Amino acid sequence: MVKGHNGLTINPYQGCHHRCGYCYATYEWSPEFYDKIYAKSNAPELLENQLKSWKFEHVQPVMISSATDAYQPAELKYDLTRRCVEVLQKYNFPYYVFTKSVIIERDLSLHQRYRDNCFLVWSITTCDEKLRRLIEPGTPPSYSIFDVIRKFVDAGVCCGVNIDPILPLITDSPRHIERIIGHCREAGVQFIFGAVLRLRSDIWERVKSILSLLGIKKGIEQYKNEIYKFKEPLAARENINAKSSYEIYVLQNLKKQVLDKKIKFDFPDLFRHSSGPPMSNQPPRPESQTLLSNYI
Repeated sequence: MVKGHNGLTINPYQGCHHRCGYCYATYEWSPEFYDKIYAKSNAPELLENQLKSWKFEHVQPVMISSATDAYQPAELKYDLTRRCVEVLQKYNFPYYVFTKSVIIERDLSLHQRYRDNCFLVWSITTCDEKLRRLIEPGTPPSYSIFDVIRKFVDAGVCCGVNIDPILPLITDSPRHIERIIGHCREAGVQFIFGAVLRLRSDIWERVKSILSLLGIKKGIEQYKNEIYKFKEPLAARENINAKSSYEIYVLQNLKKQVLDKKIKFDFPDLFRHSSGPPMSNQPPRPESQTLLSNYI
């Protein structure tokens, strides 16, 4: 997820196979988020109907997968993401795809033909296999992901890696970050960005379990008393950021390492690539920002 994304979103599925312990999409309205995947079978048709009647001057880049992975295993059965992408291409809408999956390789030629108007992002939190199996057991190994990224890069598709979330005491060391960035460079990744974990009551319960399973002594106390500065219990909908000095330290280290490898520490602006309706420097009308996400 890109903080501050200002545009449209599509989530063809509800629920996620990846079972990431830090997942922010596991609100109380989706208590079976890890265990039941719902396919929104009419998503491509709804999308096409809305784009047919598009009346706004602005064309915002569409974020595919703001709350769940659009290329999780269910996609192999339902093809909803591929069909939505085909609709976006038909109506000349720029898009971002966020994924942790290697299944996206199936659609390499689909994205390649639209490579000047799309940006593919893989979310990678660790290259440590033992750690990955604990914190995100449903995701593929990082080496498999980087193999797929290289294929897209070789095909001329713009690719990025989002190191998000960076988990305090778990994946935040300079050495840990350096390992990810090194693999990014080898794969030809053009953009890297990242963010530090935000806590919420349900996320905190899962993170406490991870800290305990990893045997990180006093980890829970450090989260509460030093890194996030909070007292339990957390309110159900309260989101807590790490204290600013910690975030600045971690993100400055990330930025320095990225720039040292001659990679852009940024997120590309697809507006300058769009060949759709005329662009404007004015902010989009509010009603255009949520049109797709209200229904899909």
